[in-house]
Amino acid sequence: MAQPTTGGSRRLPLIIAVVVGLVAVVGAYLILRPDGTAGSGGDNRARGDCVQIEINASLEKGDLMVEMAESYNQTGRTFDGRCAAVSVHKTTSGAAMEAIANGWDPQRDGAPVPQVWSPSASLWLDLLEQRGASTDNPVRVEGDRLPVTQSPVVLAMPQPMAEALGWPNAKIGWSDVLALSSDPDGWGSRGHPEWGRFAFGKDNPHLSTSGLAATVTTYYAATGRSSDLVAADITDPKVMDFVRSVEGGVLHYADEAMKFLANLAEVDAQGRAMSYVSAVVLQEQLVHLYNEGNPTGDRALFGKGRKPQVPLVAVHPADGMLMLDHPYVTLPSASDDQRAAAADFLSYMREDTQQRRFVELGFRDKDGHLDEARARSVGAPAGTAPSTISSPGPEILAKILDGWDTLRKKAQVMLVLDVSGSMDDHTGSGKTKMEAAKQAAIQALDLLHPEDEVALWTFSTPARGASEPYTERVPLSRIGANKAALTSAIGALRPEGGTALYSTVRDAHDHLVEHFSPDRINAVVVLTDGRNEYPRDNDLDQLLRDLDATDREQSVRIFSIAFGDKSDLGVLEQISKASRAAAYDARDPDTIDKVFISVLSNF
Repeated sequence: MAQPTTGGSRRLPLIIAVVVGLVAVVGAYLILRPDGTAGSGGDNRARGDCVQIEINASLEKGDLMVEMAESYNQTGRTFDGRCAAVSVHKTTSGAAMEAIANGWDPQRDGAPVPQVWSPSASLWLDLLEQRGASTDNPVRVEGDRLPVTQSPVVLAMPQPMAEALGWPNAKIGWSDVLALSSDPDGWGSRGHPEWGRFAFGKDNPHLSTSGLAATVTTYYAATGRSSDLVAADITDPKVMDFVRSVEGGVLHYADEAMKFLANLAEVDAQGRAMSYVSAVVLQEQLVHLYNEGNPTGDRALFGKGRKPQVPLVAVHPADGMLMLDHPYVTLPSASDDQRAAAADFLSYMREDTQQRRFVELGFRDKDGHLDEARARSVGAPAGTAPSTISSPGPEILAKILDGWDTLRKKAQVMLVLDVSGSMDDHTGSGKTKMEAAKQAAIQALDLLHPEDEVALWTFSTPARGASEPYTERVPLSRIGANKAALTSAIGALRPEGGTALYSTVRDAHDHLVEHFSPDRINAVVVLTDGRNEYPRDNDLDQLLRDLDATDREQSVRIFSIAFGDKSDLGVLEQISKASRAAAYDARDPDTIDKVFISVLSNF
C-alpha cells in the first residue's frame, strides 16, 4: 500500500495558511464591500439589537416592498452605527386610513400596528388630516411626503374600443365617457352595436385610491377646471348632474380594480373580451401587468401568465388626471430610532437598483418618468408627463366623498344567507357562525344608501311541506323604509337543515332578472358555510351556463362569501366568475365583518 511522502506533509501547513488567508480576505470583503455598505450578516429580524419597524403599504406595491424589506434585512446595512429590521404588510389605502384614524387594532385590521404608512396617494393623508380635525385625537403626519414611486390614474380600455374613440390621435376626456355611457345606442353610435352599451368599472372611492382619484377627476371635469375646486362647486346643480350621469355608466363598484381585470382576463381567454367592460379606471401600472398576463398582480405569476388576446391601452383623459405619488410617511407613534430606521429604508428604496424593480412592474420612477418598454406596453408616450390636475384640499376631498355617497349609482341587492344546521357551529371567538354572520350583515346595512333596494332570502333544504329550499324574509324595497324590518328578520334567523346552494342561487338570480332595473347595480350577495347538499339540483355546469353574463343586456352579478372552513371557495369562485363578479374568502369566520364591508363596497 502506498505511503504518503514527507514532501506532502511539509506542504500541508502552507495549504492551510493559504486557505485561512483567502477566508479572511473574502470575509473582509463581505463585511465591508467596495461600495461602503456592510455585507450580509444574516437576517436583521433575527437579531435582537436592530431597530424594529413595521410598514403598511398599499396593495399594488405591497408585495414588492415585502421583497425589498427582505433584501434590505439581508444586506447588513447600517445607519449611524445601528441596524434596522423592516417588516411590511399590505392593506388597501382607504381601509388603512380608517384603521389609523380609529386607532389601529391588529386583530380587527388584519396587520400589525405600523410606524410607517405608504398609501397609493397623498389624498389619503389629506383625508386622515380632515378626519382627525373633527375628533379629540387627531393624527398629524408631519414631514416630507417623498414618493416611493408614481403612477397616474388612466382609463384602461380594450384597444379596439379605444381606437373606435379615435385613440391614439384623438383627445378623449370624461365628457366622451358621459356622452357614450348615456347614449341609448351605446357603441352602436360608434359603428359597433355588437359591443352593446358603454359600461365602465370603477372602485369605491372610500376604499380605493383609483376610485377616489376618478371621483375627484370627474368633479374637475364637470367644472372644466384643473385646480382650485371650492365647496360651492360640489353642490352646483350642473356639476352634480354631470357626476350623477358619469356614475350612471358604472357596471358596479369594487374595493380593488384587480377584480375587474381578473374578470376581463377570464372572458378574454374565451375570445369574448369586448363583452364585459368598456373601460376600467385604474393605475397605469396595472395596465402593464394585465398586458403581461398578470391581471391579479400576483408577484409569483409575473412573466408566467397568458398574455391577453386583446390588450388594454392606457387612455390619459384630456381633461387631466391625478398622478398617484405613493408617499412614504412616518406616523406619530414612531420613536426617534424608528424614524431614523424608516428614513434609511426609504433611501434604500429610492436607489437606482430598487427603482428599476418598480419600473419593471409598470410603475413610473420616483420622479414620474415612464421608460420606453413600459410605454410600449400600455400604449403611452415615453418620457412625457401626462396632463395632471391638482389635488384638492382636505375639506374639499371630504365634501367630494359626501357628494359621491349621494350621486353614486344606486343598487338593487338580494341578500341570501345560508341558515343550514352547520351555521350553528362555533367560531374561534366563541360565537356561532350564525351569530357572527347576523352581526356582520346587520352592521353592513349601514354602508348602503337609503335609496338602495334590498331583499332578504334565506336557504337550507326544504322544510316539511315546502316546495322550495329558500324563503323570502323581506321583499325588495328601499332600505330607507325597510331597514328595521331587515334588521329584525336577520336577528331572528335560526339554523336548520342542509345546504341547497345551486337551486337558491339560480332562483335568486332569475328573480332579479325578472325585476331588473337598468338604472341600478343588480346583484345577489350569497353567504354559505358549506357546499351543495340538494340532490334535486346538483348540476354545477348547468348553473354556470344559466348565470353566464357574457351576452346579457340584463346582467345580474353574484357576489359570494365562503364562510367557515367547510365552505367550498372553489365552487363559489366559479359561480361568481360566471356572472362577472367576485368571490370573497371568509373561511376564517373572525374576518366576516371585514369581508362584508368589502362585498358591499361593490354598491
